[in-house]
Amino acid sequence: MSETQKPDRPWIFRTYAGHSTAAASNALYRGNLAKGQTGLSVAFDLPTQTGYDSDHVLARGEVGKVGVPVSHIGDMRALFEQIPLEDMNTSMTINATAPWLLALYVAVADEQGAERAKLTGTVQNDLIKEYLSRGTYIFPPDHSLRLITDIISWTYREMPKWNPTNICSYHLQEAGATPVQELSFALAIACEVLDRVKASGAIMPDDFPKAVGRISFFVNAGIRFVTELCKMRAFVDLWDEVCRERYGVEDERFRRFRYGVQVNSLGLTEQQPENNVYRILLETLAVTLSKKARARAVQLPAWNEALGLPRPWDQQWSLRMQQVLAFETDLLQYGDIFDGSEVIEAKVAALKTEARAELQKIDAMGGAVAAVESGYMKERLVASNTERLKAIEAGEQMVIGVNAYTESEPSPLSAGAEDNIVTVSDNVEFEQVEHLKAWRKGRDEAEVAAALTALKAAAEDGANIMEPSIAAAKAGVTTGEWGETLRGVFGEYRAPTGVNTIEISTEGDDIEQVRLAVARLAKKLGATPRFLVGKPGLDGHSNGAEQIAVRAGDCNMEVVYEGIRSTPAEIVEAAINEGVHVIGLSILSGSHVPLVRDVMNSLREKGRDDVPVVVGGIIPAEDEAILKQLGVAAIYRPKDYEITGIIGDVVALVDKRTDERAA
Repeated sequence: MSETQKPDRPWIFRTYAGHSTAAASNALYRGNLAKGQTGLSVAFDLPTQTGYDSDHVLARGEVGKVGVPVSHIGDMRALFEQIPLEDMNTSMTINATAPWLLALYVAVADEQGAERAKLTGTVQNDLIKEYLSRGTYIFPPDHSLRLITDIISWTYREMPKWNPTNICSYHLQEAGATPVQELSFALAIACEVLDRVKASGAIMPDDFPKAVGRISFFVNAGIRFVTELCKMRAFVDLWDEVCRERYGVEDERFRRFRYGVQVNSLGLTEQQPENNVYRILLETLAVTLSKKARARAVQLPAWNEALGLPRPWDQQWSLRMQQVLAFETDLLQYGDIFDGSEVIEAKVAALKTEARAELQKIDAMGGAVAAVESGYMKERLVASNTERLKAIEAGEQMVIGVNAYTESEPSPLSAGAEDNIVTVSDNVEFEQVEHLKAWRKGRDEAEVAAALTALKAAAEDGANIMEPSIAAAKAGVTTGEWGETLRGVFGEYRAPTGVNTIEISTEGDDIEQVRLAVARLAKKLGATPRFLVGKPGLDGHSNGAEQIAVRAGDCNMEVVYEGIRSTPAEIVEAAINEGVHVIGLSILSGSHVPLVRDVMNSLREKGRDDVPVVVGGIIPAEDEAILKQLGVAAIYRPKDYEITGIIGDVVALVDKRTDERAA
């Protein structure tokens, strides 16, 4: 680079944020923008993501916990108050309800006087990966793909600068995907989406290449940053190949692999959490060092996310990391520093070869949806995650502070643990519900009814859902009403868990001891010990529950696991009907106290509080005492990574309770 040549423009700096209320989140956004953030990344709470109002039974305990509740256009107005949407690049992590949240966003932009054609940003809108990880799907695959197509075709006409879908391999890696699986599964999903759009005829053939050019991706970057860098270069090449060969896209601009990234959260540790700062930085290098494969937007987790919800200072630390990299180093002053490297080229070539083979296998099955419905993709992810965790347990994969170099000085960052994270007040849910009730009373019910009738007609007739959704937003329709209307037309879906059909046998003295303990307990009970693994509430992050279920089965327990999104009452009913000997609850959304309380109360009401309950999740230390008072027998946090040991604890617990009942 010459001394007069300008450096490349940096990527968009984002922070994934939102919690409690729209007003609190708005203050957080404006504060982050003032610190130099150049785009917004909105986190919505689970009721919003799954199409429920804040007063629905499944929303209990979930309101405002993992994101901001948006129940109607009034909440969306408050969320973006004093933020001119025409000038902002906004990413919204929303999938099943993506048409609705985009409709609310457009309605507020219209109120601000913004030109729709000037709006820039992204809706994630990748439903297929939701069936494999994260779990915020609602509708069956065909109907979900219809809604994705509606957004793509509508934004192509109305919001040409908007990214209508973000094919999201990020959560695939969080669910255990290998680099090859992340490449092949994401590309298979992209092909499924584009095939459906093309077949729909919603976009004219001459315009299709340009529509392909609006497809973007959202990826992950793990700690093996050389491999991850090569993965990104492989993504660039393979996407170019797919666009050119499968879809006949001739213009190079429309074949570019455009992606945003959040680096790995799966590898963040509760133990010695200060080490996470280095992990985040190294993972960021994987998506910024190579100019050929550099991210267009980056959002970094905070060092303490394994402990709970980060504070504004924690998010600022991650933002400053991006700014130092972009503005203090000479990274943006050079071309691609890896071009011509034989080592890099060989690794990229190997990844591409394996990914092509896996992509062909999925194509032969009939595409990504067929591979989801058959359970193939989910089973492969569960198996990969199992192997990853087994390697950590065995010490074959070193994690500093967890299974190696665990000795540590007290960390000043972790002093005063109760102040290290943001805790969402229980009052937030009550206040949000009261505001929602007031909203319903203050609107024109006739206008709402007409809007919902038009929405239902569009869903039934196959018309594009976007304009009726925008009209419904302006009429004051709520998120739950939008979701209920479409549920009534499309129905609901439960995805394969990937647990019941997988066969994995673990070897070692530890697991053999647990198997012997299970055999002794079975003799004492006169039946195989039965373990119900439950996911109460709306939390769809099922990796932990799946791994507990798989390992319990490997230890010869009989496992009852029905997947995500059960009410406490449904879990208790299943426990009684199945005659289980122990219940395990996995809750990662911060709603553990109200959900566990409901489960324990229901067990007492049914006269089955003799069934022990164990709980796993991101649980602050101060909440452990509350859960113990409720009657929980054991609590497991991210630091408890030895799964075989956990199953051994559960078996010993059932054995002890059995002896106590017999005494």
